[in-house]
Amino acid sequence: MKQTTKTNNPDLRGTVLLSADNISKFYGEGRRRIQVLRDICLDIREGEIVVVLGPSGAGKSTLLRILSGLSKPSGGRVLFRGEPHEGPNASIAIVFQTFALFPWLTVYENVEVGVLNSDLSETQRRRSILKAIDTIGLDGFEDAYPKELSGGMRQRVGFARALVVEPEILFMDEPFSTLDVLTAENLKKELLSLWAERKIPTKAVVLVTHNIDEAVTMGDRLVVMGTDPGNIRVDMPGLPLEERAKDHPEHIRMVDYLYGVMTNPSEVVAPFGPETPVAMPEAPALRPFQVLPHVEVGQITGLVERLHSANDREDIYVVGRDLNMEVDDLLPLVQALDLLGLGDVEEGDVFLTPVGVRFADAGLQERKEIFRDQARENVQLIRAILHGIESDIANRIRWDDVLEDMERQFTTEEAERQLDTAIDWGRYAELFAYDDSDGVFSRESEEYSAPPEGEEGESEAEE
Repeated sequence: MKQTTKTNNPDLRGTVLLSADNISKFYGEGRRRIQVLRDICLDIREGEIVVVLGPSGAGKSTLLRILSGLSKPSGGRVLFRGEPHEGPNASIAIVFQTFALFPWLTVYENVEVGVLNSDLSETQRRRSILKAIDTIGLDGFEDAYPKELSGGMRQRVGFARALVVEPEILFMDEPFSTLDVLTAENLKKELLSLWAERKIPTKAVVLVTHNIDEAVTMGDRLVVMGTDPGNIRVDMPGLPLEERAKDHPEHIRMVDYLYGVMTNPSEVVAPFGPETPVAMPEAPALRPFQVLPHVEVGQITGLVERLHSANDREDIYVVGRDLNMEVDDLLPLVQALDLLGLGDVEEGDVFLTPVGVRFADAGLQERKEIFRDQARENVQLIRAILHGIESDIANRIRWDDVLEDMERQFTTEEAERQLDTAIDWGRYAELFAYDDSDGVFSRESEEYSAPPEGEEGESEAEE
């Protein structure tokens, strides 16, 4: 059974501007060749805002760079208006997360960078620059330098520089994530208004974000990506404009749905509808190691206590709102609870299992014992380290040896991050000791032995 389920929107009948045709992307060579995107098929149509969501590591920014021509795919092709699209394209512009302004240039001069290589006359160039500056709300700041502007105003300069070329497609890579909440909300509202009133020349917008609320508010289409490797799990229509307000029941229900999709990465997604459950189970593929969420034990404990104070169950959206956490920060915590058997997710809610409740009620030492049992039973990397220690005559195993095994599944950088997480969890549980100066794992205590030989790879992987 295919993992990707695509929900087409029959109401989107605009001209296809850009197409991804079975895009794949690999990094590295030989044994260390890692696939980061798999079989991506996506059409960008005229008249729509497409929002791309997904957890960290799903390849959202990699996909954006390929679609915009900044990076080449390893397989497949990108078509712009039916023709092969390779390299930079004057009909495509990008706004990045960082402002990327030249501090020694004025607002006018920074916007002018966007048209320096154009064929416009000096008069046409000036007219275009002033029009972009006025459209994006920077009129009166033409001679100001970036240091004189607030964060929101600096990001407006980035938008003006992208729009001055009058692109057909505008890509935005988390453009609001570095702004404070009020500034970001105001800028999003203004951009949506400009888009709705057709005051910006762009025919389509592709927005990459980690903010589910933002996606539901802005998206005519919502594309949810999965990981390991990056793939499209959902391609669905957004809500009608009148239902996108944050306090509207359908907005809240769609946010819950998307949280459910993203916290169940190994399940086939059911289409969003009034009576449809979030997901249907599918057995995950066997892999040597799970993908460990990069969270500290203290963060896991904090979430357990937060849920316990709410009668052991809470809406994920409410948890994120109350803790002021974006989805990229909250999802790894929820995944850690699930992986360790301390919690689970059901229809947009996260709840504590009986073991999780016992962990919440326990004292410090008993918590360590519970965590030790859960980590040893459920975390394949920790089990592999313990087995390696027990199998060695000196009860020692080197970091480099574990890393070499992991590089068959992960990039070197990600394998190192996975090991760092396992070390944090294993030390807290007192399962093993690790000498950072020598790069050596060793037995923590005779009391805590490894599982019997052969067990470390038998449990099923979870993404």
